[in-house]
Amino acid sequence: MKIRNNISASRIFLCGLLILFLLLILIGPSLSTEEAPKILITSIGQSPDARMVNVLLSRFQIASAYEQIASPEIIRDFQIVIAVVGGSSKGLGAAGINQDEEIARAKTLIQEIKTQEIKFLVMHIGGEARRGALSDAFLDEVVPYADHLIIVESGNKDGYFTKMSEKYDIPLEIVEKIADTGEPVKAYIEEHLP
Repeated sequence: MKIRNNISASRIFLCGLLILFLLLILIGPSLSTEEAPKILITSIGQSPDARMVNVLLSRFQIASAYEQIASPEIIRDFQIVIAVVGGSSKGLGAAGINQDEEIARAKTLIQEIKTQEIKFLVMHIGGEARRGALSDAFLDEVVPYADHLIIVESGNKDGYFTKMSEKYDIPLEIVEKIADTGEPVKAYIEEHLP
């Protein structure tokens, strides 16, 4: 009698587990409403500016993935790539790469972005302080391939972005300060995400 009760209890327990497992399979996908982000933010030049854009987007409740040193292999998982360009010797050193290696990485990223037909938003938010030979070397490689440019006004005192925008027919939005970039980025994302 005791053995029979133990077998019955075991069967009930196993049936209960089976029902729970089947319910999780059936309703599991509907329990999770969060999708993988469709936006990737990365740095070109290894300044901390990309991190600032990532924080800014989170304030606007825009889901994005952040990879300071994004590799071309992950690009295909996204529909928009935001490259925040700004050279930093300290950042390059911390990443263990030099200027030439970062330019090579930028080129392979851009090649994959264009191959996959992914929208490419380029930003420069460091202003005048983030201009100069190092940053300009990265900008010269990246800007011509942008689908859209959003920059902080003080970074355009020499008219660099205006000239590049006209030369390559790239829409250019200029804002006064970093905090003002949020609205145009949000508008760009809303326009280009299905």
